[in-house]
Amino acid sequence: MDLNTHAPLRAVALVCTLSPSPAPSSSQLLAEQTMAALAEHGVTGKTVRIADHDVRPGVKTDMGDGDAWPEIRDTILGCDILVLATPIWLGHASSIAQRVLERLDAEISETDDEGRMLTYGKAAAVCVVGNEDGAHKVSADLFQGLNDVGFSLAPNAVTYWADEAMQGTDYQDLDKTPEKTASTTATLAANTAHLARRLKAAPYPAS
Repeated sequence: MDLNTHAPLRAVALVCTLSPSPAPSSSQLLAEQTMAALAEHGVTGKTVRIADHDVRPGVKTDMGDGDAWPEIRDTILGCDILVLATPIWLGHASSIAQRVLERLDAEISETDDEGRMLTYGKAAAVCVVGNEDGAHKVSADLFQGLNDVGFSLAPNAVTYWADEAMQGTDYQDLDKTPEKTASTTATLAANTAHLARRLKAAPYPAS
């Protein structure tokens, strides 16, 4: 069994801000910082801002009629790690993050020859930003959804920043990244890359 701790890995971060490019986004910033931290562990990849793409509502792998999800799905399936980044709105993940989970729900019926979901063997992690309480609730909701559709989560697989409720500061407006957030991002990257390599070397047994 190959447990190569230096094996290259691929990751994609799906940024679920409500704002399309080129609008600045705190979720985009934290996702990019997470990808940079993963790069220190031999992980390459890219970010995809979902609001820039016509991802249709639904629970199928392809909703037809110009649906952009199939291409994004191919990217996810070609990676070892999925990072899901979302702002907090009204105490919840963004509606776009929920749509991503709904589209990923189709993976429950997509299996290999041994009955395993195609997402088995892939690790996931979460980034959350907001100006209100709710980071733990949002990460818990996303953890459950990601686990339901076949992803595995390492210890401390979330990094977040949440300002005092009812204040107007955005993460992207800070003069520098808070030490606690940077440290949490580094831990997420180390643990998630470690888990992804273990899953790649030792797949889950057939159902």
